[in-house]
Amino acid sequence: MKRVVSHLTFQVLVAIVLGVLVGINFPGFAPTAKLISQTFINMISMLIAPIIFFTIVLGIAQMGDMKKVGRVGGKALIYFEIITTVAIIIGLLVANIFQPGKGVVVSASNADTSKIQTYQDSASDMNWLEFFAHIVPKNIFESFAKGDILQILFFAVLFGFALSRMGSAGTSLIGTFEKLSKVIFNIMKMIMVLAPFGAFGGMAFTIGTYGLETLYPLGKLMIAVYMTMILFIFGVLNLICYLYKFSLWQLLKYIRQEIVIVVGTSSSESVLPSMILKLEKFGCSKSVVGLVVPTGYSFNLDGTSIYLSMSVIFLSQVFNIDLSIGQQITIIGVLMITSKGAAGVTGSGFIVLASTLTALKVVPIESIAILLGVDRFMSEARAITNLIGNAVASVVIAKSEKEFDEKAYKRAIDPNAPEEVIVI
Repeated sequence: MKRVVSHLTFQVLVAIVLGVLVGINFPGFAPTAKLISQTFINMISMLIAPIIFFTIVLGIAQMGDMKKVGRVGGKALIYFEIITTVAIIIGLLVANIFQPGKGVVVSASNADTSKIQTYQDSASDMNWLEFFAHIVPKNIFESFAKGDILQILFFAVLFGFALSRMGSAGTSLIGTFEKLSKVIFNIMKMIMVLAPFGAFGGMAFTIGTYGLETLYPLGKLMIAVYMTMILFIFGVLNLICYLYKFSLWQLLKYIRQEIVIVVGTSSSESVLPSMILKLEKFGCSKSVVGLVVPTGYSFNLDGTSIYLSMSVIFLSQVFNIDLSIGQQITIIGVLMITSKGAAGVTGSGFIVLASTLTALKVVPIESIAILLGVDRFMSEARAITNLIGNAVASVVIAKSEKEFDEKAYKRAIDPNAPEEVIVI
């Protein structure tokens, strides 16, 4: 009997291939394809706020220890900063060795400066002190309406702690929240059936809008970015998995459905709800997953960090700007801050790249125009690396807190065990 999860994975892969073919042969279908993909992502996005809220509140309320919550959050932030810094350094090293910008000819065909003003305006609005102050909401209902993950996370932590202090008086509310959480996850299961349509639309839009020909002028950068992402995943993240005694390969197999959906939609946010559920089934406690995954979507973007560092060096090579060792160390320092401002959605990396160039004042911001065409084709690599990085982080923090269920882990990786079905 075919397993439902494997069947859906196959459907998504077929949808991606069909999307490529439609994009090549019917580029005029791109606007409709974008509407299809965006509708699917919107359906997922409408569940993100309630899922994060209920997951964190229930985890903390049942944990009942605010010191432990602070310890988990602190560990997560330190881990995020270390790993993203490693990602930035690796990106800089590969870009300097591989030199993808050497020999790239800048012309009107690969530089659309008309779109730069939009990113420049967005970048100029990014104030990093305000970014951190923004975590505290002034109106939580507005935060839910806008889907502001960090503000919802902040409020959920306070709500969970307050609920835990009620003792037995809060038991009935916890029970109600558990039932509501199950309802939300059941809605998510129904929506995931439509994942092939979202993947098809996303790929058809990308190919139909930008065309495969945009890959050729900047193919060297594409190859370098993908190679670096692979090196980071199977080098750095694999070493971390080895040190914490779990298998990266088994984790990748377990979340393969989410990976192929991200490939199709170019957005790691499209699988955030299902990742929370999957990581709990993988053995991580609800409270750890609830804190680490949502926070990681803003502070643990490994793929985005690699892309940003390589893009800065690439652009400097294209325009023959020699960056000294000191300037490259400065780039690392700036990116350690600016990379934390990117959200887990398509296109945000571009805005952060603009803000990084603005802060550095070494490479002209107008130079990012030559990346516009090929950027969309690298967003899949960024999103996948971000996704895998947050999955690994969740397991690492769970293990360090002794909040990892080894029996659940063995059931998850056992090929003979019934596979967890997340679609209906």
